[in-house]
Amino acid sequence: MRSAHALLSAISLGLTLAGAPAQTPARADDLEVDVELVLAVDVSWSMDLAEQRIQREGYSAAFRSPEVQAAIRNGALGRVAVTYVEWAGDGTQAIVIPWTLIDTRAAADAFAYRLGAEEPMRARRTSISAAIDYSATLFDANGYRGLRQVIDVSGDGPNNQGRPVSQARDDAVAQGLVINGLPLMTDGGSWQSWGTIPDLDRYYAQCVTGGPGSFVLPVAEWSQFPMAVQRKLMMELAGTWPAAPPGPDEATVLPAAADTPADCLIGERMWQERQRGWDVPN
Repeated sequence: MRSAHALLSAISLGLTLAGAPAQTPARADDLEVDVELVLAVDVSWSMDLAEQRIQREGYSAAFRSPEVQAAIRNGALGRVAVTYVEWAGDGTQAIVIPWTLIDTRAAADAFAYRLGAEEPMRARRTSISAAIDYSATLFDANGYRGLRQVIDVSGDGPNNQGRPVSQARDDAVAQGLVINGLPLMTDGGSWQSWGTIPDLDRYYAQCVTGGPGSFVLPVAEWSQFPMAVQRKLMMELAGTWPAAPPGPDEATVLPAAADTPADCLIGERMWQERQRGWDVPN
């Protein structure tokens, strides 16, 4: 679960969020923004409602924070477009907040307020591949033209439904998209966590994320989540790194494609074993 610390000892953190080409030709009336960002958030049954509220509240607090708002304003254009999506199995994706222009403090505060206005949904299974495929379609004809197009995927387990996640990742990257990851390594030992793996950070780095400057920001404790989201958004929305290094209780960035190989089909194998009647609670 703490494998990020071992991996990071050999990794330089000199990353930049390089620009990526748009996946479709821009229309003349599209509004140019610094980044188009899809926040794709896992709401599968492996997380209880309290944990899902922590996720919502973490994103809401981040968009209200002066640091994130300043990062947006200090971008090349000073404006971004963001949409918030919740996902679980391969047929379960829902847009909670559609594409929204954030170019002022008031707009960021309004986005944060909308995040707290509804209860998160819950659904079964974990299809990161379907979440990526679905998110990749949201950039088409959305009214914006981003200097960067980014999908941010957060979740607490490996893909166990749909096509292999590495295929979805490769297709999205081929379209000019960048995929970043927020693996939630917060297993509390409940029966619902049967599908988690100890090296989820490595799995995300090898199997989920990709594209120029992509990165993984693992969260080992729920107490880290609010600051991790704030740090991640500052990197994604304006391509900036926070001036201060992370504190002792904060998550540390892990570059994508870390050198230790991961089994990109481990989630599918775990699900097959469960279905064969292995000793896993129903």
